[in-house]
Amino acid sequence: MSRSPANRTGESRFSHTHATLQQLAHDVLSHAARLGASACDVDVSEGFGQSVTVRQGEVETIEYNRDKGIGVTVYLGQQKGYASTSDFSAAALRDTVQAALDIARFTAADPCAGLADAALMSGASPDLDLYHPWPLPVEAAIDIARRCEAAAFAVSPQVSNSEGASVSTQEAHFVSANSLGFMGGYPTSRHYVSCSVIAGEGDVMQRDDWYSTARSGEALAAPEAIGDYAARRALARLGARKIRTCQVPVLFEAPLAATLIGNFVHAVSGGALYRKSSFLLDSLGRQVFPRHVNISERPHLRGGLASSAFDNDGVATRDREVITDGVLQGYFLSAYTARKLGMQTTGNAGGCHNLLVRGGERDFRGLLQQMGRGLLVTELLGHGVNYVTGDYSRGAAGYWVENGEIVHPVEEITIAGNLRDMLANIVGIGSDVVCRGSKQVGSILLERMQVAGN
Repeated sequence: MSRSPANRTGESRFSHTHATLQQLAHDVLSHAARLGASACDVDVSEGFGQSVTVRQGEVETIEYNRDKGIGVTVYLGQQKGYASTSDFSAAALRDTVQAALDIARFTAADPCAGLADAALMSGASPDLDLYHPWPLPVEAAIDIARRCEAAAFAVSPQVSNSEGASVSTQEAHFVSANSLGFMGGYPTSRHYVSCSVIAGEGDVMQRDDWYSTARSGEALAAPEAIGDYAARRALARLGARKIRTCQVPVLFEAPLAATLIGNFVHAVSGGALYRKSSFLLDSLGRQVFPRHVNISERPHLRGGLASSAFDNDGVATRDREVITDGVLQGYFLSAYTARKLGMQTTGNAGGCHNLLVRGGERDFRGLLQQMGRGLLVTELLGHGVNYVTGDYSRGAAGYWVENGEIVHPVEEITIAGNLRDMLANIVGIGSDVVCRGSKQVGSILLERMQVAGN
């Protein structure tokens, strides 16, 4: 896709120019200083998008969104107040700053409140290639969705119904600034194509889905491939049944393996740590994973779905090793949570940035062979995770595996264990990496879990 200089900066795609957002941020900071704030932080953003859903070949929904907003955080010493508005007028800016100050005056002082250290603020932002506008006419979006769904129905007559195929394009730009002199921001985009279908009929029906998401429309999987794969996944689940209660190895399919890494990230994030609500308290420098597991954070990957030059505090992001040979090297901290813990921010206000879990040499089929006999999990249900104790229990569906081969689909079971043991007993990580968000990881094979069935 060719892009003009105007498209690269987003100047011709948005209602407000980047310079306008900068001026609005500057005005807010000036208002806050004049009204007596000791410090101020402001975020100005604008975004728009289009989403289309087709079901059974007919257009079901067409949605357009256009949003803008300003969020203002002010400090009176160590008292903090926050207010926001979607009105960009000068009067609204002054009123919003005043509202934040009024809140701060009635808020108890917090010794950990305040902006991050000035020395940690981001300077010039690198070009991370995060903005790829996809000027998709609604007719073209409908055509893509229809092709996606039609490919699913073409797989087999047993694909009997559809929950729809969707195409979404989203663009946004923002400016973040604070009274320490930091100001940064850039345009971003995110697009996706998805399909969800139902196979079977009567009381014997199964559903499954698949989707592709990327910064660029050109980087998305072909709509026909998405529909085809969604259909094959639904068909493969026909004939699912319970299995007997057992303790066996469990293989988390790559998209679900990312949730397991997400559980780890939550447990070593500042909020859980300073509240002492994590099973991984005081784990820095300790063995959390087996020695073959290494996890890196790479915030500056060009085109990355979680790339960012700075975090929500304005702190510059940087490459780092989170897990080296299974040992925890660092937490995920904002300026506030770092102060609560007596540590320094890691540039993770707002979350992690492109976690890369290095896989082994085995692909998905290789992990099945390594497992031999056990359970392949392709769907998780419920939210049964206790981060204080690490206890893990979730409804699941997937496939029973014998001699490294899938034998039959499985449903209505529960898998259970303890996250501390689960992380420590990862015996394999696949090369089948799926990237849909902030974690990039292949399928993960666990040595053993309790599976509750009949």
